[in-house]
Amino acid sequence: MNEDVAETWDLIVEIITTYGLDVVGGIIILIIGWMFAGWASRTVDKLLGKSPRMDETLRKFFASIVRYAVIIFTVVAVLSQFGVETTSFIAVLGAMGLAIGLALQGTLGHVASGVMLLMFRPFKIGDFIDGGGVTGTVEAISLFTTTMNTPDNVHIIVPNGQLWDTAIKNFSHNANRRVDMVMGIGYGDSIDDAMKAILEIAEADSRVHKDPAPMVAVGELADSSVNIIVRVWCSAGDYWGVKFDMTKAMKQRFDADGISIPFPQRDVHLINSSDAA
Repeated sequence: MNEDVAETWDLIVEIITTYGLDVVGGIIILIIGWMFAGWASRTVDKLLGKSPRMDETLRKFFASIVRYAVIIFTVVAVLSQFGVETTSFIAVLGAMGLAIGLALQGTLGHVASGVMLLMFRPFKIGDFIDGGGVTGTVEAISLFTTTMNTPDNVHIIVPNGQLWDTAIKNFSHNANRRVDMVMGIGYGDSIDDAMKAILEIAEADSRVHKDPAPMVAVGELADSSVNIIVRVWCSAGDYWGVKFDMTKAMKQRFDADGISIPFPQRDVHLINSSDAA
């Protein structure tokens, strides 16, 4: 029994002697690597936070990438400390990454699009945009999707790839917008009187900007009407109010001034069959 105990103790001593330093070194490397990963992540987050154009979501994403990259290198270093062949291990990780990338290429594409949207900022939260076949107000932007509310208050989640791959119209980007309208009058009505009435309505509206000045011009001699083009500038937030109110005011003014707004007409000539014979 004493011989068995002695052999067991000798084996333990041999294991500690052989691997003890490696275990201690591996633990030290793991602790230092873990602490360095946290420090590197916080540093990247802090540095990127100094940029006013850097979105918080994108900042956290880059900081997380740095943290996990340091942790992966730390694990490889620990395995190397124990004599594990890390070349094959890295090759296995690369193969796994490739397989996962192929399986999730659509999702990764949305992530890449999300990064591009957050970096270049074609729109921000609160903007009214038209993109990816959807029109609405942006409520949230993440790495995978963009959340929007349509004008009729429908909640829509749009994949970022769908937005990035199409043209994006940002109606809120510029402070001012131009309101374009077309008013048709009859051929028997006075063009000058109609243009004067429209200009007075535009100048009376406090939301309409003086510079650029309102423009009223004859745009087309159509089949049933003389079409007058009306272009006024206003703040982006007043766009629909100006458009709706001016349309109503022009109709009421035309009615009061006796200016007609014609509707499409067609003359039909009937030929008596007996007369034609």
